[in-house]
Amino acid sequence: MTDSPRKIIIDTDPGQDDAVAILLALGSPEDVEVLGVTAVAGNVPLALTERNARIICELAGRTDILVFAGCDRPLTRKLVTAEYVHGKTGLDGPQLADPTMPLQEQHGVDFIIDTLRHEPPNTVTLCPLGPLTNIATALQRAPDIIDRIEQIVLMGGAYFEVGNVTPAAEFNIYVDPQAADIVFKSGIPIVVMPLDVTHKALTTEERVQAFRDMGTEPGRMVAEWTDFFERFDMHKYGSNGAPLHDPCVIAYLIRPELFQGRQINVEIETQSELTMGMTVADWWGVTDRPANAMFMGDVDADGLFALLSERIARL
Repeated sequence: MTDSPRKIIIDTDPGQDDAVAILLALGSPEDVEVLGVTAVAGNVPLALTERNARIICELAGRTDILVFAGCDRPLTRKLVTAEYVHGKTGLDGPQLADPTMPLQEQHGVDFIIDTLRHEPPNTVTLCPLGPLTNIATALQRAPDIIDRIEQIVLMGGAYFEVGNVTPAAEFNIYVDPQAADIVFKSGIPIVVMPLDVTHKALTTEERVQAFRDMGTEPGRMVAEWTDFFERFDMHKYGSNGAPLHDPCVIAYLIRPELFQGRQINVEIETQSELTMGMTVADWWGVTDRPANAMFMGDVDADGLFALLSERIARL
């Protein structure tokens, strides 16, 4: 364990599973210090993702967290959203009041750039939970920050699970493959939580009940959000629960030993419409392309849900 908490920026398109990830971070102050939350268009349009990010911070009682709106569309492609999974607000399920905490006036990308320039080098980790538009835009606009980023730990991509929005691509990468390509070619140390891992972290009845049994508002909300988006995945995959994708990113920062993976080369397909956004992961080392990412392949799901229950119960 490090003595001081890791400084992170959460870049997100909430999303029920994004919400759980943010709550995990806010419930773990000894491990992670959230410098700010930047919203991006993804699961739903930007006007909803920035609103949802503020709702989640308020639910955690953390109105002090700075929330910024970032990019409202991918670098070159039309925005693709996922209301069919997350509902029309992105946080469908229980109704929540409009947030009262303010949205910061600064653009999310400018916040990322300024923070990396002002914090000591290699002390800030970026945690993208949605499309990589904000991150890629920051890297393009301010190449001087590339060497200052400690790590990028992201949820996105797939190899053995292949795709969930097209036969070949995972949603976050598919929404903005050009942005993902920039990030993966940046040379920044990257840790990837692909569907291969997140599909092993399924909500079961017992795991959801543990949230409900907390008797707190965040616990109840997590249980109800999970109930909502679980229906889509259970129907689609025929599984007995839904994957909690995004909390894997924050869990890795707190308990890296829960995950196993390989340092490999990952390339992003940006040319073919058939396989657009595919994460071509050289898991078997069949090319001589240099490794550019720690690509996770396995997770201790019981350990992950135990951590989630312990930390969210604090809020």
